[in-house]
Formats: sequence, C-alpha cells, structure tokens
Amino acid sequence: MSHFRTILNFCLVMLFTGQISAQEARLLRFPAIHDQQVVFTYAGDLYTVPLSGGMARKLTSHVGFEMFARFSPDGKTIAFTGQYDGNTEVFTIPSQGGVPQRLTHTATLSRDDLSDRMGPNNIVMTWTPDGKNVVYRSRKQTFNDFVGHLFSVPAEGGLSQELPLSTGGFCSYSPDGKKLAFNRVFREFRTWKYYHGGMADDIWIFNFDTKEVKNITNNIAQDILPMWIGNEIFFLSDRDRTMNLFSYNLETEKVEKVTHFDDFDIKFPSHGGNSIVFEKGGYLFHFDASTREVKQIPVTIATDNQYSRSEYKDASKRIFSSGLAPDGSRVVFSARGDIFTVPAESGITRNLTRSSGAHDRNATWSPDGKHIAYVSDASGEYEIYIQPQDGSGAPIQLTQNGKTYIFGISWSPDSKKIAWSSRDGKLQYIDVQSKKVTQVEKGEYDISFSSNWSPDSKWLTYTMQDENRFAVVYIYNLATGEKHPVTDSWYSSAQPSFSSDGKYLLFTSDRDFNPIYSRTEWNHAYSSMSRIYMVMLAKDTPSPFAPE
Repeated sequence: MSHFRTILNFCLVMLFTGQISAQEARLLRFPAIHDQQVVFTYAGDLYTVPLSGGMARKLTSHVGFEMFARFSPDGKTIAFTGQYDGNTEVFTIPSQGGVPQRLTHTATLSRDDLSDRMGPNNIVMTWTPDGKNVVYRSRKQTFNDFVGHLFSVPAEGGLSQELPLSTGGFCSYSPDGKKLAFNRVFREFRTWKYYHGGMADDIWIFNFDTKEVKNITNNIAQDILPMWIGNEIFFLSDRDRTMNLFSYNLETEKVEKVTHFDDFDIKFPSHGGNSIVFEKGGYLFHFDASTREVKQIPVTIATDNQYSRSEYKDASKRIFSSGLAPDGSRVVFSARGDIFTVPAESGITRNLTRSSGAHDRNATWSPDGKHIAYVSDASGEYEIYIQPQDGSGAPIQLTQNGKTYIFGISWSPDSKKIAWSSRDGKLQYIDVQSKKVTQVEKGEYDISFSSNWSPDSKWLTYTMQDENRFAVVYIYNLATGEKHPVTDSWYSSAQPSFSSDGKYLLFTSDRDFNPIYSRTEWNHAYSSMSRIYMVMLAKDTPSPFAPE
C-alpha cells in the first residue's frame, strides 16, 4: 500500500510539474510568419514556433536585443534588427538558426541612445519581393527623432540605397513590387493613446514608376503598419479607440474593420502569404486574411529563468535617500527597494525591511530616535510604515487605501505625527498612535508641498501655488485647523522653515529684479532673483537685525 502511495504521489508531483512547465508564455513581441513557421522576440532573443503553437525554439542568445524579425520571401532567411556589436544594426540569420551576418554599418550610436518611446534605430521593415534586399528604417540622415528614411541593403551584403521617399516608416510592397504602402511618421512606440494631432499617421501608396503618392486612409486617428495582401491593404487603426485590424480594398476603396478587440490593442503585426501575426496582451495571434478567422498561438518556452534568479547586488550603488539618526550614531538609507541603517563609525549594517517583493523608500528617522518611517508598496499601493530602528519589531502600516504616489514624509519634533504630500495635490498628517489622518491642504495647482514643522509640533508651514502659479507661504494651526498666508502672491516663495526657537519663519523668495543686459543684443535677463527672508511670528518678537 505504501509503495502504491509513493507511486501515486510521484505521479501527482510530475503532473503538477508538467502543468507548471507547460504554462503558456507571455510578453511575446514583434512576430513574423512564413507558411507554418512563426518567429518572435522573447526576453530580447529570437524564438521560432510552429503556427499551430507548441514549444518554442531559441534562435539567438546574445545579451543585446534581437527584434523585428522578417522572413525572406522563400522563408530560408530571417532579417532582424540586433545589437551584436554595440549599436543597433540590420542582420540576417538562417531561419533554422545559425551565425548572424551583419548587413549595415551605420555607426550611429548617438541616434540609438534615445528613449524607448522613440523606438529603436535601423528597424527591419520588410524584404523586397524578389528577396534580394532588406528594407529598413533609419535615423542616420536626420536630426529629428520622429523622422526616418527607408533604405534597402543587399541580403548578401553591400551598400545601402535610400528609397525615393522624403520620409518613411513601416511599409509593405505590392505583390509585383511596383508600389509601396507606407507610413510617413514614426509614432508606433509612443505611449499616448487616441492621438488625433498633426502627427497622426495615415497609409500612403507610392508608385515607383510614376512617383505619385496617394493617401488611402485620410483619417484623424492613427492608421499604421500597412500589410499588402492581394487586392487589400491591412493596417492598424485606433479610430474606434482600441487598436484593431482594418482592411482597405484597392478596387472598391472601402475600409473594413476585421477584428473587434476591446481589451488590449493589437501591436506590431506582420504578414506572410494570406496570414497576419500580431501581439496582443503579451500573447501571439494569427489572422487568416481569407477567412477573417483569428486564433491565438499557444506558445510555451523552456527557459532557465536567468533574470529571475537571486543574486548579490552592491546596494551602495543605488542609494535613493538618506537620513541621520538624532544622536548622529547611524545613518538610514533607501537602496534597491530596502531600508538600511549603517553605523557612522563602527558596527553592523542592518537591512530593516528585507522585502524582495516591495519597493521601500524615503526613510526618515523619528526625532526621538526610536522608529524609522518609510514609504512602501508592500500592500499593493504606496503606504506609510514605521518600524523600530533596531529591527526588533515588525513594520506597522499607518495609512490605508493609498491610491497615489507619496513623497516628502516628515516627522513632527515630538515624534507623534508624520506629514506627507501626495501626487493628488494633498498635504496631510497622521497621528502615529491613533492612525487618524487629517488633511491640511488640497492644492489645485500643486502635487508637492514644501512643508516644515514648528519646534513645538503645533504648527505646520508649507507653500501652495496661487492662481498665477506663484507659491505662497502658509502656516497651519493643528489645534484649530486654521491656515494663514504669510506671503502674498506677487512674488513666488519657497522652502519655509521655522527657527529653532519657533519665533521666526525663514523662506526663500524671488523678489530681486536686477536685470543684466546683454552686450551683443538688445535684451536682458533676471539671473539672481532669490534671497532668504525672515518673518517675525508674533507682534512682540523683535527683529534680530534691528539696531540696538
């Protein structure tokens, strides 16, 4: 009987392990198709999988990104954009795997060093219908990151030649190679949704013989990534909010919506024969242009999860914030999502939070030296926590139901309250013992308040922008809830701070208008407007600068 239980338990474990290993992969990007073979990018490498789905096979393994793969018309070669030699260039590789061959040598490292929203340089667009050349989009001849030009480079190697277009992005040849459907602008990587401005793209057709150009969409929405199949040009459009596939019939000149997703946008489709593959919600899908049928491609990937393994990191290279203990014996740091305290001279380093699944930041020491307050998203949202500074107790969550970004936390001098600002324009404080939250201010134009406590913990001072966007200094009475402006809105003021005896309020203000005139043109500038100012907080408080 025990032998049977052992076998049964083993089978259950293997079944469970098999279910885990067979879990469908996600974050699959930039697919391409030829016949029954699909190639795509996962974790920066190229993989191939049958159109019916299954276990994907890895084609590349370089530490750089390999992306935007495109099959040659005969399916024997894959052109792609890669980073093998530092900058981003065009390469080819046998479709079953092999040694990459570099086709371009643009040496445009400065054009590669752009934000992700601009998209990579030298993106492979397509092949010429005869399979002799690879077409790519490059920024190598432009100073505007939105503007690119289309080039073709021989698949066997050679010099690139620019296509006869003033600008160009994603494109697709007609079956006979005499025309090209293309985008002029390059906004596919921008995160703005529903953009209807002047740079919203359309689908254009260029005739290589007549040099004529025709706009076939002429819509205020984004119409992008054309794919020429027979007498139809398929493309993406967000004219109905969610990015879906549409088709333009070259005979009737009518546009038809052919997919109807309303959850996630379709992204980066490409075609081969009558098939279109695209990514949506991190998965791959196949669209049959003949039947209009859409099916998800089930993909599994066997990986060693290299980037999810635990590893040692030097936290001192990623210090986010710091604060000194009241007695100066230790310093608190936020580094790599954890809270550390280190001795000023000798002693141990303490990791107070050890929260690998949370981002802990903005640590600050309580004035009595007993606790450290910090912000953490351990609950799923950013909240304020306190924890004994020696690590002897568990963290205590003070705030609840956080729905916005928190910053600028500060203890009251008596260590009984904590004030903070939030991105929704609120200045609040919480009683550490009762956990009662009080809203001090709600700014219409602010997302951050420069606040400071009075030495007796009975007042808060802060700045808030007026209608003219000039910041005004206020003081707030915790006992009565009343606020009083200290400065007017004729001048912008900042960084209010109580003196150590609580009798004076100091702040900076832009009140000096001493123009400096140019010696080469009739113009002037106000280069030094700020000074430190002081206000007496009681009528009987003498000015420390008054003559004796």
